[in-house]
Amino acid sequence: MTDYLAEARRIARELTELRRAFHRRPEPGNREYETAERIEAFLHTCDIPTERVLDTAVVGTLTGGREGKTAALRADMDALPLQEESGADFASEVPGMMHACGHDVHMAAALGAAKLLAARRDALPGTVRFLFQPDEEGNGGAQRMIDAGVLNGVDAVFGCHVSPELPAGAVGVRYGKFYAASDTFRLTLTGRSAHGAEREKGIDALAAAAETVTALLSLPRSFPRERSVVSVGTLHAGTAGNIVAEHAELTGIIRTLGQENRKAMRLSFARTAESVAGRHGARLQCELRESYPGVVNDREMTRLVQDAATALLGAERVAVIAEPTMTTEDFGCFLLQRPGSFYHVGAGCALPLHNAAFLPDDSAIVTAAAVHAAVIEMFLGRNEA
Repeated sequence: MTDYLAEARRIARELTELRRAFHRRPEPGNREYETAERIEAFLHTCDIPTERVLDTAVVGTLTGGREGKTAALRADMDALPLQEESGADFASEVPGMMHACGHDVHMAAALGAAKLLAARRDALPGTVRFLFQPDEEGNGGAQRMIDAGVLNGVDAVFGCHVSPELPAGAVGVRYGKFYAASDTFRLTLTGRSAHGAEREKGIDALAAAAETVTALLSLPRSFPRERSVVSVGTLHAGTAGNIVAEHAELTGIIRTLGQENRKAMRLSFARTAESVAGRHGARLQCELRESYPGVVNDREMTRLVQDAATALLGAERVAVIAEPTMTTEDFGCFLLQRPGSFYHVGAGCALPLHNAAFLPDDSAIVTAAAVHAAVIEMFLGRNEA
C-alpha cells in the first residue's frame, strides 16, 4: 500500500492553512457559498473537475488511469450558530457562527485525500467521487444530494467524523449500528379552561402534558435490547396561575438504533401519547417528523476500512468502537443506498462536539486525509475491473 501518511505529512502545511481558512469563515447550512468556492478552487488545482448541485454542494470527480469501480468520499460543510471561545488565532471571524463540530477538518481532509489520490491517478483503477455536502447540522443535505443523482454509478461510499474520544493519530471503526436514527415530535393537547377553584369543570391540558412527559421519558425501558432515548425539550402551557390550562404543547426528539426499533418506538410513542390524553379527556394532535435514518455500517466495507487503517497506522492506533452513539448523522442516508462505512478519527481535543471551545488538532487533518486515501485505494484495488 502507498504510504499515504508520509505523503499527507508532506502537504500538512497546505492542508492546515486550508482548514484554518474554512475555520475563519464558517457558514450556515445551505449558505456555504464562500466555502464551496474555496473547495472548487482547490480541486481544480488538482485537475479534478467539479459540478455544483443544490447551490452550495460540490461534487468532484477523479477518473483513474485504469478501469474499475467508483468510490465516493463525503465531507460535510456547514457550521453551527455558536460564538467561538477557543482562543485560537484562526478563530471564527463571523459573529455567532463557528465550526464547532469539526466540519472544517472534514473538508480539509477530504481535499487532502483528493490531492494524494490525484497524484497517483494514472495507477488508480477506477473513479473517485468527492461529495461536499451542505446542511448536515440542519435539515440534512445528504438525501437532497442523493435525489440530485450524486450516487449514480457509485459502488461504495465512505466518510468520517472527528472524535474527542480518540487521541490524535487514532482511528475508530464500528461494525453495524453506529449512529442513532432520529424523529422529532410536537404534541398539542387541548382541554377546557375553567376557574382554578373548580378544576372539575375543566380539562387540564397542563396536567395531561405533565403525565405525558413522564410516560414518554420512560418508553426506552420498553426496549431493553436496543438503546433508545426520548427527550422532551420544551413544554408550554397555560395563561395564568388560577386558570385550568386549555392548551399545552411539548416538543422533543426520539433517538433509536436500527429501522426496526425505530418503527416500534414510533408506534409505542403515538399509542402512549393517545392513551394519556384519553385518560384526561384531552384532544391530542401528534406530529412526528422522520429525520435522519441513523448510520448502519456495512460489515465488509468496515472491515476494509479497518484493514486499510491498520496497514497505514498500525494496529495499536485502530480501535473497534464497542458501543454505538445516540447522536445523529445524515451520512446514514448514503448508506441506505450504497454499501459503505463511516469511521472516527481522533480529534486530539477532549472537549465535546458543539462546545464553543471545541478545536480539533491540526494533526487530525493529516490522519484523516491519509486514511481516506488508503481506504479508497484499497477499495478500488480489491474491485479492479
